[in-house]
Amino acid sequence: MDDSAAREEVRSLLASGLVTEVFPRADSQDDALAITARLRGADGLRQKLVIAGFTLETIVYAGIEQPCSTCMYFLVHRRYCELSELKLPVEPEWSCRLWRM
Repeated sequence: MDDSAAREEVRSLLASGLVTEVFPRADSQDDALAITARLRGADGLRQKLVIAGFTLETIVYAGIEQPCSTCMYFLVHRRYCELSELKLPVEPEWSCRLWRM
């Protein structure tokens, strides 16, 4: 599946009301490690989206906007999350709880 089709699949799942684990955010390295460990055991895209806490809109947490576009894992020209446990096309305004500056 190409990036555009995969991105549309993600958008469709989230827009259809998929409830994701937006909170708690990965505030510490230990939090991030626990979430990525769960992601490694995830069964498919839907479960990855749930565990990573994906949203179609930017989350503001602790006074900081956390869109994919400002995350260290975001590849700008490809609109892609390169976090090894996710590796999926995203939109700049989306957000997940593994956001890192």
